[in-house]
Amino acid sequence: MTETPNQSPIERLLAIMARLRDPERGCEWDLAQDFASIAPYTIEEAYEVADAIARGDMADLRDELGDLLLQVVFHARMAEEAGLFAFTDVANAINTKMEARHPHIFASTGGTMDEARWEDLKAKEREAKGVVSALDGVALALPALMRAEKLQKRAARTGFDWPDPSGSEAKIAEEIEELKTASSDEQKVEEAGDLLFAAVNFVRAHGISAEDALRSANAKFERRFRGMEALAGSDFPSLSLEAQEDLWQRVKQGE
Repeated sequence: MTETPNQSPIERLLAIMARLRDPERGCEWDLAQDFASIAPYTIEEAYEVADAIARGDMADLRDELGDLLLQVVFHARMAEEAGLFAFTDVANAINTKMEARHPHIFASTGGTMDEARWEDLKAKEREAKGVVSALDGVALALPALMRAEKLQKRAARTGFDWPDPSGSEAKIAEEIEELKTASSDEQKVEEAGDLLFAAVNFVRAHGISAEDALRSANAKFERRFRGMEALAGSDFPSLSLEAQEDLWQRVKQGE
């Protein structure tokens, strides 16, 4: 496919996607996709963007942002084919939303934007859409820790929250005991979920994102575990737990 003179990069991308989805000349795989089948790729690409940022790899970030943009174009193309909306409608919708959410910049209201004002504007948007619950609009596809935090924040804005961290701390202790005494697998799963939910609440009370904190802990564990493997070589799996713990402490002290 050749580039049309004076064609912008986004116009070229839209044209590429249109060709891939052409019923007669398109790609079999692209034609076979729908919103549901593409959604997991969209989520995956968003995580790859976050990963590039975490690694500080700006060249990779450029590429991953392109992959994420492709996902938006893919969904918009399928919607256009179904007569629902087009890419320009997507762009116009976010343009309108961002201007409405920044009245201190694009209108004459003045003032500054903080989290409370931002959430108030978003709440008014939800009201305009006819939402019923304060929890409406918290996406089901979010990572569980992130969704738990968002649900708790929404509930907190209605006043349903512990007044200080001691409440959620006590709840963690309570849930630990309930998990210990759970008899069936179903009860264990339920109590484990309650424990994790309480832990998110406790972390949130200290102004920390549970998702970010666990992501950091994962990275630290992976780094240290790989360090242990490097010290022990192929013998690592056969070492006793005490020997492995010794390696862990050596790696930890060497950081």
